[in-house]
Amino acid sequence: WYGIYKFTLFFLCLVVNFDHFQILRAIGKGSFGKVCIVQKRDTEKMYAMKYMNKQQCIERDEVRNVFRELEILQEIEHVFLVNLWYSFQDEEDMFMVVDLLLGGDLRYHLQQNVQFTEETVRLYICEMALALDYLRSQHIIHRDVKPDNILLDEQGHAHLTDFNIATIIRDGERATALAGTKPYMAPEIFHSFLNGGTGYSFEVDWWSLGIMAYELLRGWRPYDIHSNNPVESLVQLFSTVSVQYSSTWSKEVVALLRKLLTVNPEHRFSCLADIQTSAYLSGVVWSDVGEKRVEPGFVPNKGRLHCDPTFELEEMILESRPLHKKKKRLAKNKSRDNSKDSSQSENDYLQECLEAIQQDFVIFNREKLKKSQEQTSESVSPPETTDEAETEAESETSNLNMCSSVCSSAGSS
Repeated sequence: WYGIYKFTLFFLCLVVNFDHFQILRAIGKGSFGKVCIVQKRDTEKMYAMKYMNKQQCIERDEVRNVFRELEILQEIEHVFLVNLWYSFQDEEDMFMVVDLLLGGDLRYHLQQNVQFTEETVRLYICEMALALDYLRSQHIIHRDVKPDNILLDEQGHAHLTDFNIATIIRDGERATALAGTKPYMAPEIFHSFLNGGTGYSFEVDWWSLGIMAYELLRGWRPYDIHSNNPVESLVQLFSTVSVQYSSTWSKEVVALLRKLLTVNPEHRFSCLADIQTSAYLSGVVWSDVGEKRVEPGFVPNKGRLHCDPTFELEEMILESRPLHKKKKRLAKNKSRDNSKDSSQSENDYLQECLEAIQQDFVIFNREKLKKSQEQTSESVSPPETTDEAETEAESETSNLNMCSSVCSSAGSS
């Protein structure tokens, strides 16, 4: 009994729920999820919280994607990824709480007509190369590298997000599914889908990186591809259309883009070692890149929120189940459910699916895991100096004040 008691206490310490966060404002939405800025009440740290309605996920057959994304995010952490901190659920939604990056995504900045220089794009390529190299070491293909999924922090460093269609391959396996965003998908994905064969591997993410880098430099993509283009026409397009490079670009950046946008994946630059041989990246101190010591060429304006302001209006006015009214709504639903005979369920199948999610959903708490790791390391290493601790605390306070200012000014506007 004592062992069970200790395990129960440990489990309760791991559990984080909706009540542990203060909702500040909505900042985005995806294909089957919405994102808002939250503040954890006990630590006052800011995060982005993605939440997905369970019933909608069931109706759209997206539960498997959510669970796969959670499975991947719980196992990885990298300086140039948007990392998962907590996952939990309630009766309505599944929640993922991740790093908050206030600099906006690269799609937003493209739409704001930001002119990205070769120097700026060079750093993005380096940072994403380190992220993709790490993912490859974890056997992960992202499959959706594009400007929409690259978020900037306040200093302008790039972070890869959205593992909704990522997949894990091991021991020489190959992926075969038609997955991704068509304008950024590598030729072998379409070819594999149309003609079968051996499938594709990590090389597809480096093709997407090349498409994205080209788009950032020129303002449009190298191939005129849209979501409604048939797969058959795309397979033919890659064999007949050649990429046009701007005459104003340096020969070094053109050479790198050619290697990333090589149709044959066997000849494509598709790993960190390949990228590091590029003349465009000569002189890059990769250890400095990994430590974020290289100053970005583009820094988002501080003091403003780099997202569409209509997200907040939609959440407050148009959303039928707004997040800020969740507590009252769930209490009312519980009272209503208690007054009904459970045998008179209107949709037994939906209820079974909801119960399956409730049972199979995996909670996660990186904060507790880190504290456990720190306690282990402290037993074998000396504590940090007072000056280091004070500097870290001042940095956290500065970030908190800045984010609070952004949220309050955005909310008032």
